[in-house]
Amino acid sequence: MASLIEIKVPDVGNVADIDVVDVLVKPGDEVKLEQTLAVLETDKASMDLPASAAGKVQEVFIKPGDKVSEGTLIATVLAATEESGAAKQEEAPAQQAPVQQEVATAPVEKAPEPTSQPPVAAPEPLTETPARSEPGKAAHATPAVRLFARELGVDIHKITNGSGRKGRILKDDVKNFVKKVMTEGVAQSGTGIPAMPSVDFSQFGEVEERKLSKIKRLTGQNLSRVWLNLPMVTYHDEVDITEMEAFRNALNAEKSKDDVKITGLIFIIKALIAAVEQFPQFNASLSADGENLILKRYLNIGIAVDTPNGLVVPVLRNVKHKGINELSAELAETSNRARLGKLMPAEMQGGCITISSLGGIGGTAFTPIVNAPEVAILGVTRAKMQPVWNGKEFVPRLMLPLDLTYDHRVIDGVEGAKFMAAIKQYLGDIRRLLL
Repeated sequence: MASLIEIKVPDVGNVADIDVVDVLVKPGDEVKLEQTLAVLETDKASMDLPASAAGKVQEVFIKPGDKVSEGTLIATVLAATEESGAAKQEEAPAQQAPVQQEVATAPVEKAPEPTSQPPVAAPEPLTETPARSEPGKAAHATPAVRLFARELGVDIHKITNGSGRKGRILKDDVKNFVKKVMTEGVAQSGTGIPAMPSVDFSQFGEVEERKLSKIKRLTGQNLSRVWLNLPMVTYHDEVDITEMEAFRNALNAEKSKDDVKITGLIFIIKALIAAVEQFPQFNASLSADGENLILKRYLNIGIAVDTPNGLVVPVLRNVKHKGINELSAELAETSNRARLGKLMPAEMQGGCITISSLGGIGGTAFTPIVNAPEVAILGVTRAKMQPVWNGKEFVPRLMLPLDLTYDHRVIDGVEGAKFMAAIKQYLGDIRRLLL
């Protein structure tokens, strides 16, 4: 007997307000198991939402432009078989009435923050509603708005007026506060940053305007925030990887055609792990007030991956306890899912230090920006053969450029140089990784 199955947003790693970019089904459509129902987008990645049951779509509860979170009802499907219906019995209510009730209340939750409201309309009520966040008094805002403010680095108590009902602070108020700080230069430090002038480029010739993806827009905002708040230093060096590359080629020669090949990045990950264990201050984060250093007892490595939608940083977890073959397979699979937009937000959280590699493209050096709240990032560019003096003669050696950017509030120049020296030591003689 067929049953009605609710399809909801799965666990996405405690991320709220995920944008609905596209809805690919409508009532009456027949869907298969794992078929994509909608495309969602966070500030870090876009993802496909698969069907957890096969059958006929009865009702769709979202549309492009909506915001969803874990547990949000996406659609109801009349299961095609008893088996598919039984498989979902534990997760879906047996009666249809709760579905109707949830749908009826959904618009009420969105009413305080209409997406169609023009951006210029938000500041007007700020002077009309005298609900002020006084020092020592909690700001009048929902947990979601507070989280949004924290993500943007905004002290919600500095927003003195709220445009919502009874002076409630809304997301538009937080956005307008950020715009005011950026355009008027009312920074907390007292120094202003002049806004970039608006230029009409069409006066010089034909132009095309293309909207940035959400990932690129929010990544740009985050990088700007990091650049303005962190005193960063980049240390450049080179390491001789001639022996390491010979060993890597020998290992790959032993593999069959279908085996995952080992890349040089895997050895860099291993060397970085060993260096972080030797210098634990690189596996830390500075507290928000800048008074304490939070040392992490876990070790996860972020790997920057280029995708059609922009740069994303999936996180490899518990890397210390994984061998090079396991890491190679995991990195290949994770990078492929990142390019296909299949990563979940939780898979891009919890990193301790990040690697950004341009080795497959080229270059001799660059200055990577720290992926805050981490305190360091390792950049890698393309290795090349160079003549190296060994004391008697010049010999050809394969030299790999490395670029280490670190937060100077946590790491000083001597520590940065020692950390790079340790990485070079491990890559120059990978036998040291066994010690």
